Amino acid sequence: MNELTDTQLIVLAPSQEAAFEALVRRHAPRVHMLASNLVGPGSADDVVQEVFLSVHRNLKTFRGDSQFSTWLHRVALNACYSLLRKRQPEALESVPEPQSPADPVGNSENTQLRERLAWAMNQLPSDQREAVALRELSGLDYAAIAEITGSEVGTVKSRIARGRAALRALLTAQGITAGG
Repeated sequence: MNELTDTQLIVLAPSQEAAFEALVRRHAPRVHMLASNLVGPGSADDVVQEVFLSVHRNLKTFRGDSQFSTWLHRVALNACYSLLRKRQPEALESVPEPQSPADPVGNSENTQLRERLAWAMNQLPSDQREAVALRELSGLDYAAIAEITGSEVGTVKSRIARGRAALRALLTAQGITAGG
């Protein structure tokens, strides 16, 4: 199944569980990364589960007007925002849960860096946070981000540029620089 395209898997998924599982294996890591950075690592697994339950329920409504990954990222963003709305007002002040350390010193530094990055991402306006997350964390191109967000490509580029600049300023103020 892994050699099939998303389109082929979508056709097979309603009748073959292995096809849906192949879609999950292919796309879950990106969805998890996006969710982890938007809602925190402690809640990312729940979001990923919710996303793929929703995809499974609604796969028949996917018309193919856009790429499956574009539709999937929109579903993932909606799930993240739904969770953040439920958490408010503590959502913007929450710190992601650290993962269990294998290397206590190195992992502690990485955890602190992730926490500061998550904090900085949460300081961005939602349109910038969404655009930066889709570009930097999901690796989507500008056209795909524009389609997901319903914006023009130029607007997406502007949001990403402003978001990156704001992140740089926020992280620099926290003592984090590109060199270390």
